[in-house]
Amino acid sequence: MPLRRVLNSIITRLLILVISLAVLGAVARYYALGHFLRQDMSTVVEEQQLSLTSYIARDIDDKLTQRQTLISRMASEWTWKKLPPPAQLQQWLSQQYHYQTLFSGGLFITDTHGQVIADFPVMPGRMGNNYRQHDYIRASLQGRSLIGSPTLDPGLIMPTLPVSTPLLNHDMQQVGVLVGMTTLAAPGFLDLLQKTRIGLGQAGFWLVSPRDNLFVAATQSEMRLQPLPPRGSHPMLDRALDGYRGSGISHNAQGEEEVVSAASVASTGWFVMARLPASTAFATVAHVQGFATWTACLSVLAFILLAGTGMVLILRPLSHAASTAQAMTHNTLPLAPLPVPRNDEVGNLLTAFNGLLRKLHVQQAELERLAHHDSLTGLPNRLLLTDRLRLALAQAKRHGSQLAILFMDLDGFKSINDQAGHEAGNDALYILAQRLQSCIRETDTLARIGGDEFVLLMCNLDEHALEACQTVADKCIATIHQPLRLNGGTFQLGISIGLVLAKASSTVDSLLQEADQAMYLAKHAGGNCLIRN
Repeated sequence: MPLRRVLNSIITRLLILVISLAVLGAVARYYALGHFLRQDMSTVVEEQQLSLTSYIARDIDDKLTQRQTLISRMASEWTWKKLPPPAQLQQWLSQQYHYQTLFSGGLFITDTHGQVIADFPVMPGRMGNNYRQHDYIRASLQGRSLIGSPTLDPGLIMPTLPVSTPLLNHDMQQVGVLVGMTTLAAPGFLDLLQKTRIGLGQAGFWLVSPRDNLFVAATQSEMRLQPLPPRGSHPMLDRALDGYRGSGISHNAQGEEEVVSAASVASTGWFVMARLPASTAFATVAHVQGFATWTACLSVLAFILLAGTGMVLILRPLSHAASTAQAMTHNTLPLAPLPVPRNDEVGNLLTAFNGLLRKLHVQQAELERLAHHDSLTGLPNRLLLTDRLRLALAQAKRHGSQLAILFMDLDGFKSINDQAGHEAGNDALYILAQRLQSCIRETDTLARIGGDEFVLLMCNLDEHALEACQTVADKCIATIHQPLRLNGGTFQLGISIGLVLAKASSTVDSLLQEADQAMYLAKHAGGNCLIRN
């Protein structure tokens, strides 16, 4: 029962409504704030990541161009008309290598057939080997310098990047090819790409060669010289292979969302791709949303406490009024206007309720009066007369006093109704009732019991009761006999009175019956007189 009362409380309903609105607003703010921050941060993160990717791509391009320029300069210092003996070439390479240390994988020279004829430092399996099948040897034999495809050098047994250029004599005739090898793991070469981390797990950078369909290098060392994944597994990689350069949000092969940027390495046709998980890129969004959720929960709790306390204080007079009214209903408190503590909406409600209560009291009193009084004359009716007569009999027996009933009936009243109408007859009854009322004592009861019949109850009479009754009857006869003017006409009426004095055995019904019989005797005697039964 208390739970049902709490659930039915207007305070509970208001709190539920307001809390629902607060929670709905918090949820809306949560998603709106997350969407706004994600959109705003997405632009910033993409721009910053593209800037970093472009910087790394330019750094790689500068280092590749530097090596290509260096190998071309070394070739320009060639002074022989034709290839000298291998020992002399070996000495020349050693001199070049000690002054130019960018080629960490060494230098070697091939003849015009692609066969290695000089190598420094000497690498196992390189001297005498034919490299004509490699793209960079073929390109240089055709007179072009080239940064070749990265390969696993058999002598170094590690990924290397070759840079080749043709060797020309003074007559501009090609006599061989000069090749410089740089290991991909060489210090200072691809450090920015391979050692820079922008996230956890698979996040980082790729150096991709579309021509060779492989990863040249990556932040994850195990991906070096690995073939590219099939088309369709990484949409952003596919776009970059098709020529797209820029930043965007895509999904990787595992379906995870990533921020991806691509920038070109101009000297080789390669591109650098940066990958950052969206969970890392937009971690701030999650943190802000978490903070917003936490503060919203605290705000809702604080609001519940404040709003609940405020509503209880505001509506306490209403609750107190309800308890008071309920107590009045169960008769534990007397009926009284409800207290009005302040002049607000609750106070106005209580004031209106008190006004309604007063009106109900007035109407109740009027109903009680109508139930016990004649509506035409305002005199007590038969019901009230019976109650008072029963009470008077009891008091008379208790105190040994006398009690009398005078049963009165108007003589000639029908002529008023016949000549002046029923409305005039009603007016006559009212006037005559007032005349009779003026003839009796304040302690007596004059009642109209129907038509033109009246009954007078006289209480607390002594041994001179008969004389007192005669005196009152004479007054009544005299006042009724006075002319009565109605609707321009004059009427003169009489009154027949039957008197009975109560005995020890008298009852309410017997007294009224005996008085009625006495009144009829007065009528038969010519009326306008008093006869005792």
